[in-house]
Amino acid sequence: MTPTVTALKDPSLRRSLALFRAFRREQADPAHCYALLARDSADQLERYGPLAGRVVVDVGGGSGHFTEEFRRRGAHAYLFEPDLAELAAQGHVPRHAVRADGYLLPLADGVADVCFSSNVLEHVADPQTFLSELIRVTRPGGLIYVSFTNWYSPWGGHETAPWHYLGARRARERYCRQTGRTAKHTLGENLFAVHIGPTLRQVRARDDVSVVSARSRYWPFLASAVTRVPWLREFVTWNLLLVLRRCS
Repeated sequence: MTPTVTALKDPSLRRSLALFRAFRREQADPAHCYALLARDSADQLERYGPLAGRVVVDVGGGSGHFTEEFRRRGAHAYLFEPDLAELAAQGHVPRHAVRADGYLLPLADGVADVCFSSNVLEHVADPQTFLSELIRVTRPGGLIYVSFTNWYSPWGGHETAPWHYLGARRARERYCRQTGRTAKHTLGENLFAVHIGPTLRQVRARDDVSVVSARSRYWPFLASAVTRVPWLREFVTWNLLLVLRRCS
């Protein structure tokens, strides 16, 4: 039996600290980290209605923690992930998983009630094409949930952060010296400098979606306010969460 877990109030300092502690242990205990993040993400989505009975498409969901949580809540959830190593990270390939590229999903138009993508946008070379594909497969009235770590966030360089502020190459070299291993992410190859201001302008200029929410995913207070201040938002937002609604 799955243990009952009390939802953390969002936003709150307690929630932010819990997530931060989990992130600190991400490499040592990825199962705990991503299970907590999956529960938190499902809680966020259920603000807009129950997941039970909904078709949820999880794009780039790695080893399937998010998909599993959505299915536990009664959703018809399916994982689309291009990386076989990520798919098998839990020792097995998850059920309801399809190996597929987020640029070209093997789905008809408008089949999803919810299209979900957590921390993927900064790993694609063409974020706007990726977003367009998420929107395409979402039905009119459905939701698109997208979050990403922007480049100027304190975690923008991922495992090399915060040294990425001094340059991506220098940060990678330092990481290698300190750990004795090569960093997983390389700017321009599997990590890209995505910024909040341009992303918000591009999304708001579209006529096929409306912006339901644009906020910091992890900020403990004033989560929406911090995304409204140009320049400052690039540093203090940490991770931008966009909830979009597909227009007719």
